Amino acid sequence: MSTVALEPLLHLCTRKPSFHTQTPILLRPFFLPTRSSNLNDASFIFCQPRRTLSPVPAASLTDTPTLQCPQTTTNTFAFNRTQMVTGKIFVRLDRGKDMKDWELMVGCSLPGKWVLHWGVTFLGDAGREWDQPPHDMIPPGSVPVKDYAVETPFKKSSLYAEGDTLHEVRIDIRAKNGISAIHFVLKDKEAGAWYKNETRDFVVSLVNYLYADSDASKIEPKRGFVFWPGNLWQIYNMFPKSKAGENESSEYRVSERENNQPKGFYEEVYVTKKVLVNNSISVSTKKCFESGSVKDLLYFETDLPGDVVIHWGVCTDASRRWEIPPPPYPPGTVAFKDKALRTQLRGIEPRDGGKVYSAEIAIEEGFTGFVFVLKQNENWFKYLGNDFYVPLSISGSLPSTGNKEDLKEGLQIEEPSQENYLFAFTDTIANEIKNIVKGNFYEKNQKIKSKKAQQSIFEEIERLAAEAYNIFRISIPTFFEPTTAKPEATIVVEPETTIMVPEASVESETISLDPKICSGTGTGYEILCQGFNWESHRCGRWYKELKEIASELASIGFTVVWLPPPTESVSPEGYMPKDLYNLNSRYGNIDELKDLVKSFHEVGIKALGDAVLNHRCAHYQNRNGVWNVFGGCLDWDDRAIVSDDPHFQGRGNKSSGDNFHAAPNIDHSQEFVRKDLKEWLCWLRWLCWRAKYRMPVPTLKEIGYDGWRLDFVRGFWGGYVKDYIEASEPYFSVGEYWDSLSYTYGETDHNQDAHRQRIVDWINATNGTSGAFDVTTKGILHTALEKCEYERLSDEKGKPPGVIGWWPSRAVTFIENHDTGSTQGHWRFPSGKEMQGYAYILTHPGTPSVFYDHIFSHYKAEITSLISLRKRNKIHCRSTVQISKAEKDVYAAIIDEKVAMKIGPGRFEPPSGSQKWSLAIEGKDYKIWEALLP
Repeated sequence: MSTVALEPLLHLCTRKPSFHTQTPILLRPFFLPTRSSNLNDASFIFCQPRRTLSPVPAASLTDTPTLQCPQTTTNTFAFNRTQMVTGKIFVRLDRGKDMKDWELMVGCSLPGKWVLHWGVTFLGDAGREWDQPPHDMIPPGSVPVKDYAVETPFKKSSLYAEGDTLHEVRIDIRAKNGISAIHFVLKDKEAGAWYKNETRDFVVSLVNYLYADSDASKIEPKRGFVFWPGNLWQIYNMFPKSKAGENESSEYRVSERENNQPKGFYEEVYVTKKVLVNNSISVSTKKCFESGSVKDLLYFETDLPGDVVIHWGVCTDASRRWEIPPPPYPPGTVAFKDKALRTQLRGIEPRDGGKVYSAEIAIEEGFTGFVFVLKQNENWFKYLGNDFYVPLSISGSLPSTGNKEDLKEGLQIEEPSQENYLFAFTDTIANEIKNIVKGNFYEKNQKIKSKKAQQSIFEEIERLAAEAYNIFRISIPTFFEPTTAKPEATIVVEPETTIMVPEASVESETISLDPKICSGTGTGYEILCQGFNWESHRCGRWYKELKEIASELASIGFTVVWLPPPTESVSPEGYMPKDLYNLNSRYGNIDELKDLVKSFHEVGIKALGDAVLNHRCAHYQNRNGVWNVFGGCLDWDDRAIVSDDPHFQGRGNKSSGDNFHAAPNIDHSQEFVRKDLKEWLCWLRWLCWRAKYRMPVPTLKEIGYDGWRLDFVRGFWGGYVKDYIEASEPYFSVGEYWDSLSYTYGETDHNQDAHRQRIVDWINATNGTSGAFDVTTKGILHTALEKCEYERLSDEKGKPPGVIGWWPSRAVTFIENHDTGSTQGHWRFPSGKEMQGYAYILTHPGTPSVFYDHIFSHYKAEITSLISLRKRNKIHCRSTVQISKAEKDVYAAIIDEKVAMKIGPGRFEPPSGSQKWSLAIEGKDYKIWEALLP
């Protein structure tokens, strides 16, 4: 399951990092943020201020007469900031012009390039959930999405009462077409974000409007948040409603009025979006003369609004190391950690209206440059990932826009090496500690006077270390696995069976096929099959259908199958669990599940259970009518629910992750919750039923799951996952940590290091006991293939740009799953380019996952060939990748010196030399070669 939500505005240096590394912090390499991290990017010397600042003695520059040099140089720096904007999604159902038919209007007040992705349900239709609407309903300019939906672009309208621009789509609805409901989601093509009704589609019921006088009004559409029976409907009734003018507003669904009178309705849903705002700062420099000395006078103006502070210093050489110049300083300037100065910008009203903020600073001659960063409230701003820099000894201006090469040419920037940064930074930290020791530990060679003084010193040193670690953490991936070839080592995994893997693979853990002693990451040679899609529950016998094809999946080469959620669920797909110990679901009953897992084991395939641990639907209401009391075997009360979810009145602690608002979010910090969940996972593995339940126990020897696919792990801390994995000892585990990639003006950023860093951070929190889906790789493949920009498939260090470039043994690669593809289709892989995607993930490190819909399609033969090639060349999760080409129209790489591959329309041939190559597989815009044995 996935949720499509707007990313929160993240700020650097907002919390003190924890220390869980055995490597000395100051000895670990780091580098400063790259160009992609230019938004709200904090300079390394401004993390976590730790002292109360005292004003520096200041002198007003206006009191001293100056003689201006006739030449003034102005440098203008353009930068962007992110801002959260709140708007509304409007839904209105009105009578048509002839008062017989109806018109549905869906609008949005937020800026963006909006598209309505929608479909319909017909009366009495027992088919799939979405159908394509009749032709006379489809507005002009719409684009069909296969045979189940259409996408209609929004048009601008000036009808919004507050005068803002409203984007809207109008759909004519006729009763003769037999439509019972309209389903839709919104997509902002600029940001690449989907807006849903929490995690469900918006559903507009029409039966009480179009067919109020007929028997058809008794027929309900087959799917949707509105019409689910039981717990989910009760959850909706609990949600608070707000007023918007005289119109009622529902935050969670679009529905008809309770009086069921056919007069139409109007609903609003409040949404927020992160937008980019353009700002700039100009710096004018000129020479002035004062009492026989020469000074550089700098005047700053910026349109950055609010409380703006300039953190500044000077430098004397090309290293651009910050120094504090001698006074005088502008009024109100304060020192910052003896490394920089802070000056508040003043607001002024220019002649042409608006408001800008300015400051004036004078610097003694003799410095080569002026360096600074800006702070607006809690946001930090730099220029293209670097500190703002103004040369003092040369003239020239910096263009407000341009690429990195322009920046180097205009400011004569020499990019310092990582080593220089490391030495400069560690020297600074060392000097700080030395000063603390000298100043506090010794007073004229006397002993420390009190324990309080000692404690103060230790706290100061700890803060310095935390500062160092925070820089390290935001600058490079927490874990990095070498991809350079090393001598091979032999690892015995079973009697009379050996696997040859690079020595680097042995460093982290011993590889074993015994599920009771492995770390949840398997052997490294797994090939995963997602054994269901979004519609698999409909047949009611999915377990039986999978059993019939178990041998076929094994013959294709799959070693692990991911099965759908097994528990009783409010939603038929299984992602709204209720009684965890009730394994009778829409996919089959508990005995059929046991039989299926046994069948997979007989053909050599491991089975993963889809464990939904983040949330759980309640059985009963409390005294306030809120559904937060659980039944079944795990009869928790509201202490098991986080306290910061506003809808379920939980009495637990605050959530350790993102809330999933459609169901109560479980508080994993509670010991009884963790104990119960660990026992449940063990029961799914080995049937460890507790005596306290005092109820009939099914006669079972074993459920038999071999591992877990963990749903929505963004919702709770990865440390709890470590606890669950250590208790249940899975053979393999993979978490769904899914959030949005980085976009600029609707275009996918080339650098997605921040995105893969968040996934790596979660894996690190599990102590490496679980892998995670490599959403970064999927997103980059999307753009690279769709726009023919294959250069995106190499990062700045010439490595794969996804999680497989940083921590390949924990990366589970994929191009499609039940959320992105199937009938949901909310993030489909570029049509017709699926085999290029599989050619990439099935030849590269990581653990590849293949979607069920692709296996049993016209791609089956090609996928089978790629899996066979991967297995016979023993490509594994830590295989080495040497990228040969990453250009506009072609990407090519050599893996383990055994396999060469290329995707894209461009040309590539493996290098000829001592190694000979044979073309093994060829398809549309992809080729795979194998090395010939000497």
